[in-house]
Amino acid sequence: MSFKIYTKTGDKGETGLFGGKRLPKNHIRIESYGTVDELNSYIGMLRDLVPTDHQKTILKEVQDRLFTIGSNLASDPDKEMITPDINPSDIELLEQEMDQMDQNLPPLKNFILPGGHSTVSFCHIARTVCRRAERMVVALFHNEPPVEEIIIRYLNRLSDYLFVLGRQLSLDLGAEEIPWTPRKKSE
Repeated sequence: MSFKIYTKTGDKGETGLFGGKRLPKNHIRIESYGTVDELNSYIGMLRDLVPTDHQKTILKEVQDRLFTIGSNLASDPDKEMITPDINPSDIELLEQEMDQMDQNLPPLKNFILPGGHSTVSFCHIARTVCRRAERMVVALFHNEPPVEEIIIRYLNRLSDYLFVLGRQLSLDLGAEEIPWTPRKKSE
């Protein structure tokens, strides 16, 4: 028996949560886990580009956690569902990685412009998509509870991690960090 990817059940602008509940495709819950899925795709691209096996391993771990977050967000909040969980140790891993990278990085004295190398640029794109995912999940938290607060904390820490990783990649790849120099107002 073959499996078909298309079901035609979403042809009228609705999709199903795990548990069967149907929602419009533009519902904040769908937007939230859809943005997490988009972020996961960018993390996958970044994982393909980073130069070290350690970075690839950490990004694979991040992708696993993003699938966990997606499964939580895609589950019917009105039903008791058994879903994988995010643990404080997942956040601690990101913090440990940032602390380790910070030891090698020059102090940050200015805002820096994204870019300098395509890998660094993809890292910054992932960071900004992560921030958007975080904003969507915060909106869901306030408007359509329940959402576990640890998901918000994880996404917040992940965007910080991606910023520091972008700086580390600039160093690893010999890319110049370009400081933002604000234009002075005309008098």
